[in-house]
Parts: sequence; C-alpha cells; structure tokens
Amino acid sequence: MAQDSTSTRSEQAAQGNVPALRRGLALLGVLARHAGPVSAATLAREAGVPRSSTYHLLTELQVAGFVVHLPAERRYGLGIAAFELGSSYLRHDPLERLAGPILRRLVDETGHTAHLGVLHGGELVYLIKERPPQPQTVVTDVGVRLPAHLTASGRAMLTHLPKPQVRALYPAASAFVRRTARGPRSLAELRATLAAHDRLGWAVEDGHVTAEFASVAHPAFDHGGRPLAAISLTFRHRCHDGDDAGGGSGGSGGSEDADVECGATWPDLAASVRRAAAELTTRIGGLPPTA
Repeated sequence: MAQDSTSTRSEQAAQGNVPALRRGLALLGVLARHAGPVSAATLAREAGVPRSSTYHLLTELQVAGFVVHLPAERRYGLGIAAFELGSSYLRHDPLERLAGPILRRLVDETGHTAHLGVLHGGELVYLIKERPPQPQTVVTDVGVRLPAHLTASGRAMLTHLPKPQVRALYPAASAFVRRTARGPRSLAELRATLAAHDRLGWAVEDGHVTAEFASVAHPAFDHGGRPLAAISLTFRHRCHDGDDAGGGSGGSGGSEDADVECGATWPDLAASVRRAAAELTTRIGGLPPTA
C-alpha cells in the first residue's frame, strides 16, 4: 500500500507539472504569432492563462532564454533560445530535405552550382551543395564556413536583418576579413553594399570569395518574415583587365551597383534563384517580409 501511495503521489506531481508546461508553450505560441513584442495582459488573454500564472511563467522562460522582457515598453518578446531552437530544427534534416529537390531543379535549369546556406554569427555555413554534371571547382562545400559579408548568401540574409544586429555581428574593423582584394572593409562599406543589394532585389558577389567566380543569392524566410537561409548560384566570371578590383563597396561612391565591380548583376540567374527561394519559403511555412 505504501508503494502504491508513493506511486500515486509521483503521478499526481507529474500531472501537476504538465499544465505549467502546456501554459508555458501556449505563451510561446502567442509570442510566435505576433510580429512584435506583446504585453503580459495580451499574452494571458490569448493563451488563456491566469495573469498571476503568466508572470510566473514568463519569469521562468526569461531565465531559460526563451523570452526577453522589454521594460521600457512593458512588453515581452521571443528570446534567443526560442530562435535557436526553431532555427536548429529547420537547419538540419527538415530544411535540407525540403531544399534538396529545389536546388537540384535549379542546377538542371541553370547549369550552375547551387548552394543552401545559413548564418551562424558572422559566418555563412553551407548545408547543401548541388553541382551540374560538369562542375567547376569552388571552395564551397557542405559544412564549410566563410565570412558572411563576402558571400552572396550571407549578404542576402544580412540585408534583411535589423541594423543593430548587423552592427553587433561586426563590432570592429577586425571583423572584416578578406579572401581576395575585394570586399567591404568597414561597417559603412558593408551597409552601402547591403543597401545596394536591397535596391537590386538580390545579392551579388564578384570575386570576393574566390577569384574569377561570382554568385547571386536570395533568402528564404521563416514564419516571421526573417531570413532563415539563402539559396545561391555560383559560376565562373572574370572582370576585364583594368576594372576596379578594390573594396568597391560603394562606401564613397554610393552608386546603384555598389560592390559589383564589373557592373554585372545577372538578373536572369537571379530570377531563377528568387523563384527557388520563394518555393522554399512556402514549403517551410514562411512569409516574405512586409515592406
């Protein structure tokens, strides 16, 4: 009987913890559905959780990093742990399974090497590489990490990040490593590059990762309109002798083609990449960012 009593109390204790877990998940679900921070009152109402329990659960979620409190606004938002959890899920097998067929079709359509990459801090990590029957040698491969500010895929995602987040990723000039003679050398030059990509509608790099190779890229977005990954095409391209091979990031000139030394933007290839990225966005249940 004593053993049965102990088992019963253990089961009751476990059952008592389940509602708290469910309520905590409900609060996270409400935060995920909103585009911005939410007040505790709104969270309690939409999640169907008592106000007193809501504050207690939010405190626990803050400690775990799943929620952040914005005192000046008296609101709550999703924390980095929630972002990392969701991104980790989609970054691995599910994201690769969904993107694989899309990239293979893109290679068949264009005849160029296609990649799927994700941001990891200030680096671009390649998850998938699909090559045509007669591929050209490039440094990219699955698992390879490259400076995000040099790659078209990295820039495609950086273009859609908030400016403070980009600044946090590049706090000093030492963050702007280079692989060739090209590429942004400062935050001002990077911002000019990203602004040019934003006007263009896709990202371009020309000899910034590997000499005589260029890439075009476009991001795929998650359910909140945030860049989750990017699809790119890489192909051989050589600027004519005498063309600018310097940083050329538009930091001083401010031209529409900032950071495109030869002036080429490859709109036809970019259109194919954009369609592929849009299909991936749809498959993962994402939404393009609002204007």
